[in-house]
Amino acid sequence: MACNSTAVGASYQEGRDFKPFLWPSQPPADCPFEPSKDIVGVAFTGVHSDYHVADTWYPSWASDGNLYSPWTDGSAPRADGTRENSNSGVGPDATTGQAVLIGDDPLNLKIVSLGLFKGDASPYRGRYPCGSLVHNGVWYYGTYCLAPDGLVRYGDQAFNWPWLGPCVGFRTSTDFGKTWTDTPHTPAKPLFGETGMWGYPVKIGSPHFVDFGRNMEHSPDGKAYLVAHGAPAPDPKPRFGNLSWISGDQIYLLRVTPSIENINDASKYEFFAGRDGEGRPIWTRDFAKIRPLIDWNNNCGCVTVTYNAPLKRYLMCVTDGWPTCAKMNSYILEANEVTGPWRLVTYMKDFGEQGYFLNIPTKFISPDGRTAWLCYSGNFAKDWRGEVMQEKPPGSHYGLVLQQIRLLDDTTRRKYLEQP
Repeated sequence: MACNSTAVGASYQEGRDFKPFLWPSQPPADCPFEPSKDIVGVAFTGVHSDYHVADTWYPSWASDGNLYSPWTDGSAPRADGTRENSNSGVGPDATTGQAVLIGDDPLNLKIVSLGLFKGDASPYRGRYPCGSLVHNGVWYYGTYCLAPDGLVRYGDQAFNWPWLGPCVGFRTSTDFGKTWTDTPHTPAKPLFGETGMWGYPVKIGSPHFVDFGRNMEHSPDGKAYLVAHGAPAPDPKPRFGNLSWISGDQIYLLRVTPSIENINDASKYEFFAGRDGEGRPIWTRDFAKIRPLIDWNNNCGCVTVTYNAPLKRYLMCVTDGWPTCAKMNSYILEANEVTGPWRLVTYMKDFGEQGYFLNIPTKFISPDGRTAWLCYSGNFAKDWRGEVMQEKPPGSHYGLVLQQIRLLDDTTRRKYLEQP
């Protein structure tokens, strides 16, 4: 189902909030991706939202037309006009929030918190939201663990949650977030049996569901796909905080037929295990045989994927946020298939300047696929390392940010290059 013209911001004049511009793509010299020939850049139209709430927003488009999302580390408004606070970094008392985003206009959404859920993070310190999907009336809400604390000193340098822990599992709701059934798993005994204690690298730490549109309507086979960032052991290029909530070395892919019975059963998942001699994807149920979808040491991090149905392209957003609380780099890739090969659309150095949790909600993709809204949060640690973060592009504040973007072809790219 395509969204209407208001939803994609057709009624908003470019330059409403700042002068439109083409983000210059500046990939590192060792970038492993070929440039895209179909989406050759990203322009920011100068139109953005202004929602001052908590962070960690990953909207899922449900069959009732609403978006449902996790949130935490801050506050969100309740239906009665009050606000409630969630804090995911307090060990046994960690909470995560859930909310509904009502409306078709990205700049005028009604955000309503649906409450908090307590989940013990022990033996870790943080337990945060990750993959969130609403499908056929069931909300699957994942959490993952972080350690050792939200502010860590390594020598004279500050780090934020430098150790990524495992995906614990998924709690479920059959009434759009009013009541919940907890995951049967715990941080000590998580869904895929991984441990992130003392910085040991996981592969499926904070997975996110591929956004296939309203009620997952564009899934190629009815399965839910997830992507996650991880790291190898041993690491050929070790560094402190290498695999954190926002940095890592590799991207992994997995899939499952979504149901309450399957979502917390590791045996029901299939893992991407590389390609055969003819280049076809290999899928396995043996976690030990999992292989990275993308392998770019010291250049990966938090990852999401959206299927752009009008363009028939998958869009992947990756943030390399090492050293976790300074400027962050994000890049967008595109592919015909979720298994790749992936091609570079743009590499946005210092995006945000500290932009994180990037995703592209399918609800706000235009009928031609060329206009979308980039969802993210920004600048939670404005000056932790002695440099004050700027809002780049403007509007990149802490909370929920929606920036209108254009996915450019050669003709529209020239337009933005030639504008005064």
